[in-house]
Amino acid sequence: MMHRGIALHRIGAMILRYWYLLMSSWPRLAELLYWPALQVITWGFLQIYIAQNAGFFARAGGTLIGAVILWDILFRGQLGFSISFLEEMWARNLGNLMMSPLKPIEFLLALMVMSLIRLAIGVVPMTGLALFLFHFNFYGLGLPLIAFFCNLIFTSWSVGIFVSGLVLRNGLGAESIVWTLMFALMPLACIYYPVSVLPHWLQYVAWSLPPTYVFEGMRSLLIDGVFRGDLMLAALAINAVLLVASFAAFLALLRSARLHGSLLGGGE
Repeated sequence: MMHRGIALHRIGAMILRYWYLLMSSWPRLAELLYWPALQVITWGFLQIYIAQNAGFFARAGGTLIGAVILWDILFRGQLGFSISFLEEMWARNLGNLMMSPLKPIEFLLALMVMSLIRLAIGVVPMTGLALFLFHFNFYGLGLPLIAFFCNLIFTSWSVGIFVSGLVLRNGLGAESIVWTLMFALMPLACIYYPVSVLPHWLQYVAWSLPPTYVFEGMRSLLIDGVFRGDLMLAALAINAVLLVASFAAFLALLRSARLHGSLLGGGE
């Protein structure tokens, strides 16, 4: 027998289901809270920077476009890594991979290569558009571009490895971390404004992040014509520590997933 009309009890049941799902996943709750705060903080600092340097932008052409492209390298590098990992989770194939002769380090290295492939597909057309529409030659940065790229991709891999471990341990209920964690770093990485815009106490936090050195180095190159090798070396040293720590964290989370039986489940 077909029931017509709208049944409030069925609607209420579905709302209750989604409520329980939301309350059982702290990453989903965190996502709801920090998106508005993130937007206010990021563009608020940018507004302060523009207000303080109204005449400065006449000689700072290209810094915002360059920052957007470098940010895209950072974000797409992490996302390309994590999406390949999530595809195994979505297909519930991760348990099969972990029971095969494939080693975890080999799995992670394969994901790194895939992140580069995905990154190239997205960024190369983007740089072409920047040249065609805004006459900004991203590759005109020259050899310093290699240092910028390497440091950003190392950071993206560190974040990608860590968040993949969290999803592996907590299941797809933690999937939102993959999409949102990098954006949480945006205000502190000083993508569109210098570190000096931040409150003094927050500058120490910003300088603990490798991308901050890259974006400061980009502005120094475009505005002053000076390549800051010291900034790139500092970023490389921090990245080395982050990569080792992320590998260790992933292996620890993998062992925990095996012990708790979440490796084969991978559900919400």
